Amino acid sequence: MTPHSVFIVDDDPAMRDALTLMLRGAGFRARAFASADDFLDDLPTDASACVVTDVRMPGVEGPELVRRLKALRGDSWPVIVITGHADVPLAVQLMKAGVSDFIEKPFDPQQILDSVGHCIASLSGLEAERAAREEARRRVASLTNRERQVFEALIDGCSNKEIALQLEISPRTVEIFRAKVMTKMQAPNLSTLVRIGMRLGDA
Repeated sequence: MTPHSVFIVDDDPAMRDALTLMLRGAGFRARAFASADDFLDDLPTDASACVVTDVRMPGVEGPELVRRLKALRGDSWPVIVITGHADVPLAVQLMKAGVSDFIEKPFDPQQILDSVGHCIASLSGLEAERAAREEARRRVASLTNRERQVFEALIDGCSNKEIALQLEISPRTVEIFRAKVMTKMQAPNLSTLVRIGMRLGDA
């Protein structure tokens, strides 16, 4: 069983049940909703999840659901759209809105499983990056003010001599602080330190 949930939103009971059984049979945690309104009214609190939704439904339709989920959850909740009313403008509209996949009915069940599997794999990658970013923040927080200055100068590409001039300290003192920064940041080399700095900059 994967740690991520898959939420199915479809007003067709037969399709809803079939998708739920298929996904659960493949090892996914699947939960179904009869409409986008029901889903939004009882929106799960999962930090990350995959959503499989129909397009044409009573009340809030697929494109509006995609827009709202993107605003509420961003990339943490990738959306797969399935529809029996496919047309090029709709597909383009939904892809631009950020859906992960657009699947036309009738579809091969394996196509759904592959698409959901791809979304779940991408979520695992996002979570790993999020955890690495949090760990980098924790390490930076352990730096003293002077160590932080040296860290920021290093990831900006400054040499020891340039840092010494900026901070009005000796190059030898810069070397001491640099060694402390590398230890606290658990960076075996400068390239690793720069990657950590870039990760924090992308936060």
